[in-house]
Amino acid sequence: MPHTKAWRARRAGLWAALAIISFFLAYGLELAGVPAAMFLGPMLTGLVFAVSGADLTMPRWTFSAAQSVVGSMVAVTITASTLITLVRDWPAMLTSVALAIVFGGIVGFALMRYGGLPGTTAAWGTSPGGAAAMTAMAEAFGADMRMVAFMQYLRMLVVVSSATGVSRLLLGGHAATALPPGLAAGADVPLLALAQTLGLIAVGLVLGRASRIPAGPLVVPMLGGAALHAAGLIDIVLPPWLLCSAYGLLGWFIGLRFTPQTVRHALRATPRILCGILSLMALCAGLAWMLVEWMHVDPLSAYLATSPGGLDSMAIIAVGSGGNVPFVLALQSLRLFAVVLTGPLVARLVCRLNGRGPDGADGTS
Repeated sequence: MPHTKAWRARRAGLWAALAIISFFLAYGLELAGVPAAMFLGPMLTGLVFAVSGADLTMPRWTFSAAQSVVGSMVAVTITASTLITLVRDWPAMLTSVALAIVFGGIVGFALMRYGGLPGTTAAWGTSPGGAAAMTAMAEAFGADMRMVAFMQYLRMLVVVSSATGVSRLLLGGHAATALPPGLAAGADVPLLALAQTLGLIAVGLVLGRASRIPAGPLVVPMLGGAALHAAGLIDIVLPPWLLCSAYGLLGWFIGLRFTPQTVRHALRATPRILCGILSLMALCAGLAWMLVEWMHVDPLSAYLATSPGGLDSMAIIAVGSGGNVPFVLALQSLRLFAVVLTGPLVARLVCRLNGRGPDGADGTS
């Protein structure tokens, strides 16, 4: 049955309203200092539209494109200085990263066993760091992407608030107003670097989808871009309009898939999820103490480097508080890479230990 002009006009009006409200909500959250505002604004707006009965859906390719941008964002953190720091302090860093992944798996196992969260959702939702990457990968491995996004970004809010409080109140720091070089570029980016970045995103999107690798549009530009960027063969720049577009597409794709039942389930699970978040933060704080004793780094840098929050948020706080920025970036980057690459293995292991399949069913049946 062909769509009428009235139907098309109504759909166009809904999309326009979604875009306008998303923009102003994201802008307001940004002014309020809320982390990941450019993702949360579109996701929350899409959620409200979805549960209100707006029949809007995002094409699958938009999600893959957002994944490719996120993969490039991870790749841009790997620089020569980062690699030097990693090589110099690799024993302590690898130990810290390995323990953080184990702690995330333990918390995920506890939430699955005692918190009632199904299958791989708990494991992906408690992965320590890389909120956008974990959310983008979760669906390919059978997890509920909506709940993973809820868990990851709730943790980001709690962790960033805690890290800011530690910096300001205990250590006399203050938040910076801009990202350090390399994590975000201004509007006047070099055209050659922008062309190289867009080429990386496009190649990652095409090869990622063609390779049939789970979350391929994210993994391919992440690994390829990191190798090329660290070798100095390409410059990766991520101007605000590109990052905001990717976060907006990702937020809409997830938010528009919520249902009233999903929202009720997320709200009921919030106390248990918060307990898991605080437990993971306490365990990672123990890692910070270990680094202070082992490597003799300052407590602020150790805390920010081991906090299970967003890499960019921790870098901002480190810059503004006078922390050891290369150390924070190196450890956060290493953990982000490790979490992305080991996430599927950890999720399967958590399910196997709990005797469940990926969908939460009893694995013995």
